[in-house]
Amino acid sequence: MQPRHVAMIMDGNGRWAEAQGLPRTRGHVEGAEAVRRVVRRARQRGVQWLTLFAFSSQNWGRPSDEVGDLMQLLVDFLRDERQEMLDNGIRLTAIGEREFLPLPVREALASTEAATAHCTDMRLVLAVSYDGRRDMVRAVKRLTQLASQGLLLPADVSERQIMSALSTADMPDVDLLVRTSGELRLSGFLPLEACYAELYFADKLWPEFTGEDLDAAMATYTARQRRFGLTGAQVAAAPA
Repeated sequence: MQPRHVAMIMDGNGRWAEAQGLPRTRGHVEGAEAVRRVVRRARQRGVQWLTLFAFSSQNWGRPSDEVGDLMQLLVDFLRDERQEMLDNGIRLTAIGEREFLPLPVREALASTEAATAHCTDMRLVLAVSYDGRRDMVRAVKRLTQLASQGLLLPADVSERQIMSALSTADMPDVDLLVRTSGELRLSGFLPLEACYAELYFADKLWPEFTGEDLDAAMATYTARQRRFGLTGAQVAAAPA
């Protein structure tokens, strides 16, 4: 069985550029090419949801010129890839604190979201200015606002309500989470949504990542037995 929802931490653009003796910006440009490769392969493989960690809340602390280049690269990507998304039935949405994004980025995201809203073959989600803990705080604030209005009793707070208050409310749980560059951490990416995800860590830096590498990650997922707290024997005996 292949993953329905794949999430990816695209790590290593800057290190790839530095290893080549190139400006870090060039690494982000090559990273955008890797995004194109992976999105195409994911759609070919029938992945229904692909969530990419494009820019974390912590990334705002990077040098301002690098942040500016990343923001412009995102605008360019959305402009250049819109027609391919439409041609291939890919709907784009974004999660994260977009109020912190520059106006051109917010406009490009909103425009692409609106243009692709009717697409149903695959959902491409960009996590931009995103941090899982911050998203949880925002969810709690939404729920406490309901409580202050008398619309929610503390005793009635459930897992379903908490998940529905997140920015990822309409997304299924992550099945496979991939991180590149050899780093072995999640960096605040989808902590609740990926709590039962299968993890796959690739040594390649993101600009080097290919469709074949995605195939390898998916093959590893397929070979694993997902037990969700049950025994292997119980899972094996369960009807398909």
